[in-house]
Amino acid sequence: MIRLFFVLALLVFNQGIFPLDATPGQLTISGVVKDTNSGRPVPFASVTVTSGHIGTVTNLDGEFTLKIPVSPEITGISISHVGYRVAGYNIDEIKEGFGEFYIEPHSLSIQEVVIRPTDARAIVSSAINSIGNNYSDESLRLTAFYRETIKQRREYVSISEAVVEIYQAPYGSRRENDMFRIVQGRKSGEVKKSDTLLVKLQGGPNVSMLLDIVKNPELLISLETLNFYDFELVDLVKIDEESNYVINFTPRVVLSYPLYQGQLYISVERLAFTMADFSLDLSDRDKAVQGFILKKPSRLRFNPANTRYLVNYKEVDGKYHVNYLRYELEFFADWRRRLFRTGYTIMSEMAITGRSSDKVTRFAPRESFRSTNILADQVPVYFEDEFWGEYNYIEPDQTIDAAIRKMNRRLDW
Repeated sequence: MIRLFFVLALLVFNQGIFPLDATPGQLTISGVVKDTNSGRPVPFASVTVTSGHIGTVTNLDGEFTLKIPVSPEITGISISHVGYRVAGYNIDEIKEGFGEFYIEPHSLSIQEVVIRPTDARAIVSSAINSIGNNYSDESLRLTAFYRETIKQRREYVSISEAVVEIYQAPYGSRRENDMFRIVQGRKSGEVKKSDTLLVKLQGGPNVSMLLDIVKNPELLISLETLNFYDFELVDLVKIDEESNYVINFTPRVVLSYPLYQGQLYISVERLAFTMADFSLDLSDRDKAVQGFILKKPSRLRFNPANTRYLVNYKEVDGKYHVNYLRYELEFFADWRRRLFRTGYTIMSEMAITGRSSDKVTRFAPRESFRSTNILADQVPVYFEDEFWGEYNYIEPDQTIDAAIRKMNRRLDW
């Protein structure tokens, strides 16, 4: 299983990484993506330039900011989301300031499709066997934006963010691991005065990339783990104008560690995994606890309440690439012999904002952000405007933005 380690401790240390200046010759597009029919914001929609490898995703409120170089080759942006038609916008038609961008729902019917459970399993098996054809067989240099937040009850305890460079080894390579380097980052400090428990998330972007189920097949979709699950075709949807099977999966065996349940999205034409939305089976809480906690006080009891993992892929130049990764964990912590317990929510998300195959090399070990590192220990308290300069990022949703403003007022005071 994915080991999403975090530390329950009492002490924090910091090191400094400072911001870069913005680069001229850049166009910034910002706005909110909405459903054409309902007018509601669409979260986690992909916003990309129509030519190239630059993009971002919308936040929970459907808002985004996209920074692109001024170039005659870049003429527009496209917006896509599962179950919607791809919407294209010419740059010349986009007004300055904060705009509204609409995408139209696109539904399909599976009433005339009759498929047996064995067929659903065969679809997943065929997609596994097609990984070599559908995903990149070369090393890539990825630029990504990463954010992690920790909430105590309904208030944020900490917010950490970073622009990350990733050396991504070829899909199918079992001899090379991905490498990560923090370009610049910041944290909120202590948005809310916490109690005696300090929660930290270990691994940062390293852990997020473990959700790439194609790159890490032992997690969920290897031929070896296939027999651990039951599969059922439940829907057909459009993603980037491609028809996709939606296949439910649930555990069919009991093992010494917990399994997962959720949905796989597989391209009908290409038999490629395009998205996975799943959670950990928490029916045996004792087994689940072993996979989360790295260190905790002996008197503390940890009780996971809910998990959610999301990863999607985008087709570029005939190959599929990881595009967005997100996980959430809700849990309760209480001290023995105390009456009350405290609820916490950990969220981490990472959007791939750029890709390059030109002169890709591995990072020096001393530059690398390791799976044992904690991002909040390595970035400074710094939440000024225009911090990200030329880099693309995920707009903070309203609750995060409010927490940042509260922290800034405290710093000003």
